[in-house]
This record gives sequence, structure tokens and C-alpha cells, in this order.
Amino acid sequence: IILITFLRSVSPTAVVSVAIPISVIGTFIVLEILGRSLNTISLAGISFAVGMLVDSAIVVLENIDRHRKNGDSISEAAYKGTSEVWGALIASASTTIAVFLPIVFLQDEAGQLFKDIAIAVTAAVSFSLFVSIAVIPMLWKKFASFSKKEPKDAGKIAQFGHRMVELIMSIVEVSLKNTQTKIVTILSLAIFSTGTIFLLFPKLDYLPQGNKNLIFNILITPPGLSYQERYDMGAYLMQQIEPHINTDVGNVPGLSRAFFVSFGDFNLFGGTSMHEDRAKELIPMFQPIINSMPSIFGVSIQSGVFEDGVGEGNTVDIDISGESINDIANVGAQLFGATMQTIQGAQVRPVPSVELLYPEIRIYPNADALKSLNMSSQEFGVNIDVLMSGAKIGEFEEDGKKKIDLVLKGDDNLIKTPQDIMEAQIALSNSRVVPVSSLSHYESTTGISEIRHYNGKRTITLQVTPPVGMTIDEAMKNIGGMLQGMKAQNMIPPSVEIGISGTADKLSETIGMLTNNFILALVIVYLLMAALFGNFLYPIVIMFTVPLATAGGFIGLWLTNAFIAPQPLDVLTMLGFIILVGIVVNNAILIVHQSLNYIKNEGMEHKKAVIEATKTRIRPIYMSSLTSIFGMLPLVLIPGPGSEFYRGLGSVITGGLAFSTIFTIFVTPALLMFFIKLEQRVGKKQNDFDAKALNKAFEQLSNDYDIAIILDADNLMEKDFLHQMNSAFSHNIKAVQGHRMAKNMNTPFAILDSVSEEINNH
Repeated sequence: IILITFLRSVSPTAVVSVAIPISVIGTFIVLEILGRSLNTISLAGISFAVGMLVDSAIVVLENIDRHRKNGDSISEAAYKGTSEVWGALIASASTTIAVFLPIVFLQDEAGQLFKDIAIAVTAAVSFSLFVSIAVIPMLWKKFASFSKKEPKDAGKIAQFGHRMVELIMSIVEVSLKNTQTKIVTILSLAIFSTGTIFLLFPKLDYLPQGNKNLIFNILITPPGLSYQERYDMGAYLMQQIEPHINTDVGNVPGLSRAFFVSFGDFNLFGGTSMHEDRAKELIPMFQPIINSMPSIFGVSIQSGVFEDGVGEGNTVDIDISGESINDIANVGAQLFGATMQTIQGAQVRPVPSVELLYPEIRIYPNADALKSLNMSSQEFGVNIDVLMSGAKIGEFEEDGKKKIDLVLKGDDNLIKTPQDIMEAQIALSNSRVVPVSSLSHYESTTGISEIRHYNGKRTITLQVTPPVGMTIDEAMKNIGGMLQGMKAQNMIPPSVEIGISGTADKLSETIGMLTNNFILALVIVYLLMAALFGNFLYPIVIMFTVPLATAGGFIGLWLTNAFIAPQPLDVLTMLGFIILVGIVVNNAILIVHQSLNYIKNEGMEHKKAVIEATKTRIRPIYMSSLTSIFGMLPLVLIPGPGSEFYRGLGSVITGGLAFSTIFTIFVTPALLMFFIKLEQRVGKKQNDFDAKALNKAFEQLSNDYDIAIILDADNLMEKDFLHQMNSAFSHNIKAVQGHRMAKNMNTPFAILDSVSEEINNH
């Protein structure tokens, strides 16, 4: 629709559309060669690329069409139209491809996940570049040769387009009127972009939870439950959820499956929804059922797509470490209650339990007895391990087969009670045996269910799952404030250390890594453009579109949050800003490249060249940007399974591209004129030196002759050089541009191929 609206013809639209199937099929082949699968992410990458695939083809076709309308033949129009823009297209495609390099080398979950997008977009853009330069001109020539129809008169849409171009160009000309207007244009957009970024900066999160159709209820029970007690607990839970099996009850979706698992202290209860996209609505149904059982506490969690285990999704882990189990358990209990009060609706799961209710046997070795037998505490511990759970003493590997651990273990039938351990015999190196009781004593006590270590210290971890609508970043800030308050009130003893880990720790690491990759993408794009343009100044003009696009990305996220669905700034969304770096520079590249073409090849005055380049590139810029934007909009607007993974990414790219497209037209010409003037000043210093040298060289000759210096316009980079010569030379020397003007001079003259060469000859 967009192509037909702008081109007003089916034939060129069909020509441009050829780029899509060729590029998509080529991308499928690349994915197959690299062993990647077609999944939600790779298909999203191809969907992102579809709008970008026609960008290069549009630029080529529009430029060919412009030359054809200017009177060039079909062959000349195809050749000139392509040759004028192929450099800009290579620069644009190269920046888009180069910016994906940092993404390919990311090693965390987000990097592995979006490697498919990087491969898909890179392959698609590469194929579209080839199609645009090699296929589009040929197809256009064939269509143009067969088509004998006269161009249609401009309709209302075309007339509206012409008026919009005139309006835009009038604003551009005003912005280029003088130095003050240029400064106002640049500063106003810079301030607006910076302010937008600070005002609309969204909440941070790690990875989207996804909408996996599975709810876990982790049950924390009193210690020492018998098999029958656990069986009765499972039977009670199944009885309570029976009305919901395969039946919707009120607003609660029905259960398609349900399960209860109990093994030792591990008790798990959950189910799946009849409606795959409504699994989260089961949690309010499960919670009252679990709370109805005395002395049992439950944590209800929707299984996350990126979870490594049960309950290990988007959580903030509070690690409570110390030497004393009693101290860390007491602090853990206080933090458990404080967290539940601070973050209403949060799910807090202690790992292990903070209650010191689990019976345990502690065996204390007798150091003197061990020393008399020349046995270390470590050797004694290995003997106890052999009697209990067994100790690994080696490995056995049969030819070509998997290694098998060799474990030495006592007879389970002989070890039933703590007293059995104390009566067991330990063999010594001198073939003697002694009872364990002669080397140690034991005591019965209570403690936690297991002893975990973090950084070498005993640790209890509180896994905090934020409520729906709260991001990991918000939860971290709330927990941080809570911990500061408790430390200020001396509620945490000096012997206990508190640390934050889990997803919160990953978020901090990933933000730092993505920041480095964003800077790396900027450097890669800048150096690439500097190499392609052979200039270090003009890429700065082009890079100014990045802050504009960043502001647009935040506007896109804000609009998505306001009107579509909650969308935090998660890691996948952050990748959108890296991708933007390689996309938004394309429009500025077209303007800068065409301006330089006009200056160098057609000898246009600088301001006129910039204005004319902007005018001739408005249509392809808006055509290519609109196709990219509307190609990505379905990923933002249409809900469905997996949409939470790419909605944020699409919002950032769509918003950034739209915002930068609107304002690039105004800020790029203003910046370009500034840098051209900067080059002029540098050139003038050199020209001043040359003019003085020429004045000195011709000073003696001018006393006897009238001298006219004829300068070839094609060799002039700066027209102000003529004024420099006129002002530097004495009054009887005239500097004139062009051979034609020499005919009107009354003084004898010579047409010089090179002023410096003629001076050397004399």
C-alpha cells in the first residue's frame, strides 16, 4: 500500500517487491547452513527485516525514476540512478550488518536467544543489497521497455505529497538561513532528545517471564512428615481442586492437568490451564487451598521460559551468610517478615527453611584420640561418609563407555540409628579396628534442613518473586531500602553478611555488558562510515541521529505501556537500542552522500547542494522508513504467544525509526553545513598562504604586465578561493573563474591547467 501510494504505479511496486521473497528465501538457506532452526525468535528477526528489505530497492528505484523524468533514456536512467546511490546503500547495509556483530558475541541468555535475530537480519539485509544493485535496475529496465503508457497526472495524494515536501523544505531553508537558525535547530532537538530520555526512562527488568502454561506451588512443610501424612496432604489438595478439573469456575480457568509430588522435604503441587494464555489466573485459586492446611506454607510461581529449575525464574535473591547457623536463621526470619510487609503480594521462599526445627545429629571428633592413632579429622570424616551415604574412591571406565564412579558404602541394614554409627568399626592402617565411639561423641539437636554455602560461608537465601506489575529493578530498590533501615536499627549483627544475587545480579552484569556493546556498536558504525566516506567529520553528522532515535525508542516504549501492554526495559528491549544504531543512520547517509555528490560532481554551491540533496531524498527516506515501520508494527500491536519477547524490541525500533525519520530531515542539513564551513575555514588557512605566495611571486611581473589567472572550476573545492586571490593580489591582477569569463576580459590572458605548474615554469 505504501509503495503504491508513493510510486502511483503497480509495475515499480512489483519490481521493489521482488526483493522480499529473494531475501527471505536466501535467509532460510543461511539459517539452514548455520544449523539454526525456525523458531519464534528467528521468525521475529525475519519479520523485523521484511520492512527493511525494500529500503535499498526503494532508494534505487526512486533515483532511477527521477532521472527518467528528467529526460534520460531508459538505459541512462537505470545506470545513473544506480551508480549515484550504490555507495550510500553499501554504507547503509554495512552499518546495519556491523551493528549486529556485538550481539552475536553476547554469551548470556539474551545473547544466545537473539543470535537468531542477528543472523536473520544480517542475511536478509545482505541479500536485499545484492537485489537492489544487481536485480532492481535490470527489472525496471524490462518493465519500462514494455510499458508504453504516458505518466498519469498527479492525483490528490500526489498533490498532497508535493505540498508536504514544499512545507518540509521551507522549514529546512529557514533552519539553514544563518548561523543562529542552525544553532537553534541543533540545540533544540538535542535538548528535546536528552529531556525525553530522562523523563521517559522506563522501569528496568531482566528477561520477560513469558506466559508458560504451568503453575508451581512449592510447599514448605513441618519437618519429619511421614509417608502417610504426605499422602494425605496430596489427597486433600487433589480433592480441593477437583471442581476445577476441565471446567471453568467463574472467572477462574479450568485445570487441564494437575499433579502432586512429594519426596523427602521436597513437596510440589501444581497444574496447567485449559486456556494456554490464562495460566497466571490459576494462582489466586491455588493460594487459598494451600493456606487452608495448618502449619504449611506455599509459594505459587508461574514457570518462566528462562528458568533453570523449579522456582528459579525472575527472583531477587537475598543471601544471608555467616558462621553461626542460629544467627543467620534469626536474621532470615526477620527479613522474611520484613520483605512480605515491604513488597505486598511478593512470593518469598527461604532456601533452606529459616526454622531450626529439623532434627540432626552432630558428631564431634576427639582430637587427642585421633592424634594417638595418627588419623586426621579429614580421614575420620571420610570414614563417617562411608558408613552413611558413601564416599567416592575412584572411577571405572570400560572401553569407549561412560565413566562410572566407584563408591565405598557401608551396609544400610547395619546403620539404622545414631547409636549404630557410634558402634560401627573403623579400620586403621595397622590392620586394627576401633569403634567410632572411641574416637568421637555425638549429640542430638535441631537445625535447618540443609547447609548451603555461598562464597565459602554458611548461607540461607530468600528467593523473592516480585508481584505482577513490579519489575526486578523496583524490587531491588525496595529491598535495598528495607536493608538500609534494618542496618540503621542494628537489627543485623556484624557477624552476618547480606548480599543480593539471582536475577538481580544478572541484571546488573547484563546492563554493564550491553552498555559496552552499545558503545562498541557506535565505534564500529563511526569507523565504518569514516572509511566509506574517506572523512572523519561527516560521520559525526550522521551519528547525531542516534540520540534522536534513542529518544524515539523511549517514546515508543511509553506509548506501548500506555495503550497496549505493560512493557519494562528488559534485556531483550535494550538490544533494540543497539540495533537502532545501525538502522537510523541510513537516512542521514542518503542526505550526506547526495550533498557531497552535488558538490564534487556538479560543482553546486554548498548550501544549494545540501538543500537540493535533502529535497531529492525526502521521498525515498519516507518511503523506506514507512515500509520498515509498518513492517514491524504487527509485532508490536498483535498479541499472542511469544509476543512479550519481541514487543519491547519492536516498540523501540519502531519509535526510534519514526522519531529520527521526522527530525533527521531538519538536523542533518544544519549539522552538515556547520562541518562544511569548518572544512572551509581549514581550507582558507591554506588558501591564505597560497595567495600570499602567489602575490609575492607575481609582484615583480605585475609591474610590467597585466595578468589574468584563469582557474578551472572543476578543480576548485571552495569558491571563496577566488575572493582570497582578489584580496591578496595587487589591484591590477584579476582572478576569474571559468574559461568562458576569460573571453570577456580586455587584458591578455593564458588558460592555465595548473596555476602552481605555471609558476614553476617561470
